[in-house]
Amino acid sequence: MSDPLSATLQISGAGLRAQSERLRVVSENLANARSTGEAAGDDPYRRKTITFESEFNRAVQANLVSVKDIGKDKAEFAVEYDPGHPAADENGYVKMPNVNTLLELADMRETNRSYEANLKVMTQAREMVMRNIDLLRN
Repeated sequence: MSDPLSATLQISGAGLRAQSERLRVVSENLANARSTGEAAGDDPYRRKTITFESEFNRAVQANLVSVKDIGKDKAEFAVEYDPGHPAADENGYVKMPNVNTLLELADMRETNRSYEANLKVMTQAREMVMRNIDLLRN
């Protein structure tokens, strides 16, 4: 069994890793929000999704969050009329990515807040460890 401060650091560290991966996925989605296929009929970029899971860690005696899967959103592609586009079909329509930038920005904001919360927990736990060391020195 580990001490509570060490467990706290490991739990918040797992949260930081998970939210960092989530931020990477959201950033990739935003970067490709207008990435169409290269030729007529090609599919555009498909939005990525991330799924988390909770795993019990015996050393910490607590559940740690981790990335379970990075998948693809099965939502339909939007179409836009743009007959001059290289990916336009015979009717002039282009398949657009199924990325909703407003949704991605909201997800990015939530991810950032979760990351900051985990970082704050880690910072406070580290400060408590340093105070314990200072007490032991005296």
